[in-house]
Amino acid sequence: MQTKKSLEEFKNEPFTDFTRAENAEAMKTAIKRVRSELGREYPVIINGEKITLEKKFESINPAEKSQVVGVFSDADADAGNLVAKAIDAATESFKSWRNVPAEERAEYLFKAARIVRDRKHYFSAWMIFETGKTWAEADGDTAEAIDFLEFYGREMLRWAGDQPVTKLEGEDNRFEYVPLGSGAIIPPWNFPLAIMCGMTMAAVVTGNTTVLKPSPDAPTVAYKFMEILEEIGLPKGVVNFLAGSGAAVGEQLVQSPKTRFISFTGSKAVGLHIYEEASKTREGQNWMKRVVAEMGGKDAIIVDEDANLDDAAIGTVQAAFGFQGQKCSACSRLIVNEKVHDALLEKIVEHTKKLKIGLPTEGDTNMTAVINQKSFDNATKMIKKGIEEGGKLISGGGGDSSNGFYIEPTIIDDVQAGATIEQQEIFAPVLAVIKAKDFDHALEIANDTQYGLTGAVYSENEEKLEKARREFHVGNLYLNRKCTGALVGVHPFGGFNMSGTDSKAGGREYLLQFMQGKSIAQKITTNKRDDSTEVSSAGDTTAKAF
Repeated sequence: MQTKKSLEEFKNEPFTDFTRAENAEAMKTAIKRVRSELGREYPVIINGEKITLEKKFESINPAEKSQVVGVFSDADADAGNLVAKAIDAATESFKSWRNVPAEERAEYLFKAARIVRDRKHYFSAWMIFETGKTWAEADGDTAEAIDFLEFYGREMLRWAGDQPVTKLEGEDNRFEYVPLGSGAIIPPWNFPLAIMCGMTMAAVVTGNTTVLKPSPDAPTVAYKFMEILEEIGLPKGVVNFLAGSGAAVGEQLVQSPKTRFISFTGSKAVGLHIYEEASKTREGQNWMKRVVAEMGGKDAIIVDEDANLDDAAIGTVQAAFGFQGQKCSACSRLIVNEKVHDALLEKIVEHTKKLKIGLPTEGDTNMTAVINQKSFDNATKMIKKGIEEGGKLISGGGGDSSNGFYIEPTIIDDVQAGATIEQQEIFAPVLAVIKAKDFDHALEIANDTQYGLTGAVYSENEEKLEKARREFHVGNLYLNRKCTGALVGVHPFGGFNMSGTDSKAGGREYLLQFMQGKSIAQKITTNKRDDSTEVSSAGDTTAKAF
């Protein structure tokens, strides 16, 4: 077993260079393998038992919507009964799992990291089929999952060590962290391995047990991770798996009085609903539920008049259209100084037109389909709304859902601050461009939103960058670089306001979300003592206390 001393310092997993022939061939081989495994059926898992249910639902490939990725037992059909069983299994498992030493719990994460690293392209290929990720986007997702496993394992060892307390003569005082209990993990579809893995294993490594309810748009990737947990020998009941076609399972998990915490990543509407339901104390509930929520954003890139426009153009296109704009950190607002507006837009449109839209299984594809019909319909509606409210379409605007849910990378210029597409999260490749009179005006526009997740500023003026550091109200601020691409350990991730609870995933404080502090004080006594002196001392102490 690896010990704290023998562990190497955490380093981010490197991304794969697909320009190298051997790497490209390895990915093609993985895609071929996964293609041969499409359409298989998967059960729910409660206390290690794999249960096949009568009702099923399908996960489909958004880029080829006639292609079934996986067929799942639908826990929504009997959500009340199945959720109760899964929570009971997690609650029972917690009795022993909480007492497993931190070093042993961390070792499970390190074992899982080694397996994912060995099968990196296999996991990436599943995301290519199930969520429409390009090779590079899928590879980044897999690398981040490995990072979470390696980072959180090390972090648990740090939190399990001696914690600093003020010394008091005559007492042995200690402070330690203990797990919360059994909780619900409700991850999103857009980072189906990384975020799902990070949320789940953060709870596990801190000594909690869980019920994992994956998104109905990405259950196969989550199930493949469950197979790894079985392979490494994680005890039964520590992670239970309930896939559902809708919201019934999640609703039951949130409302159960036995659920100690809810870890959620998704939309603002669902996050606020969870927050509200979690605040209600139900019969038999002995705690206030803890909610860890990351709920998206309306992220802006500010480009000032003195910025490097070439860098700003590339960064904007990457942040706006990477993974079809389906990242909570994606740039959906470009706020540009009116003096450089025309020059910058010319460069952005030029880069955008070079993007290749196609099947994600092809290595040279830059953009592919959005996740589902609902997302496609919302994107087309919002594009139309943006134009109706006075915006000028300068690139894209079209869509085709005949074979997959494809939306062109769309740029709408002359958007007014406060317009619908400038305020509402779209989660699609739609960029709203807003002109600013000066830097102060740009900051004012950027901050005028319900959200506060990520933001970026391009400027060569250090005074303006310093002003952004102080006044741009976001959880993750990037200067002279794009607003996407947070790395575990490097950029602790989480936002303000309606972007969630600022949980800072991948940061040194994240594991504290799943633990509570316990202070332990022991009076130091000796075999030989002067009883009268001790009584006198106690009396003095008591007098001071009162």
